[in-house]
Amino acid sequence: MSDGQARQSGGSLQAGAVTVSDVQELMRRKEEIEAQIQANYDVLESQKGIGMNEPLVDSEGYPRSDVDLYQVRTARHNIICLQNDHKAVMKQVEEALHQLHARDKQKQAKDMAEAQKEAMSHKLGESMSYSTPRGFAKVKSISPGSPASTAGLQVDDEIVEFGSVNTQNFHTLHNISTVVQHSEGKSLNVMVIRRGEKHQLRLVPTRWAGKGLLGCNIIPLQR
Repeated sequence: MSDGQARQSGGSLQAGAVTVSDVQELMRRKEEIEAQIQANYDVLESQKGIGMNEPLVDSEGYPRSDVDLYQVRTARHNIICLQNDHKAVMKQVEEALHQLHARDKQKQAKDMAEAQKEAMSHKLGESMSYSTPRGFAKVKSISPGSPASTAGLQVDDEIVEFGSVNTQNFHTLHNISTVVQHSEGKSLNVMVIRRGEKHQLRLVPTRWAGKGLLGCNIIPLQR
């Protein structure tokens, strides 16, 4: 990337249009700029380690003859420009992550409302049960921007149902893994207990920027 291309990345991102791929591209630009900054610092180091602030004239006021003044001035200029580019890209990264997080929260609220509405309709005509079922697994951690985060899963949620897996037929985490592998791109009904209350969620196992199809760590509970 040239200095001009890097500086073009300083504009604001279009609201609502940011994707995970956009963030990955910004991170690639950031690393590219950092490599260019280091390369220019290496040039200064090769010129007797002159750095950014050492004078380019000798004690008598004449241009120094022991360094390549053109290389030093060019490297210093490039470093200053690239550092400005780096600040601009980092600002874009921050804006992009903020937009992704805000969009995830909106989708969580919408999906949760739809899931709760669907769960209520399924309960019509059924006798009401006041007993709280015991979960067979627990959510230990969730990666931001992951399918699990988008679905509304939270750390410490106890899983009661995960697709076709429930308390009665759960044996090991392999049961959940099998359901996930066979449900990529498909909506799974997930019921969790959160602070003593049931929550019905929809989770779509999907390939995303991180590892796996869920982006969360699930551990079995002692039964």
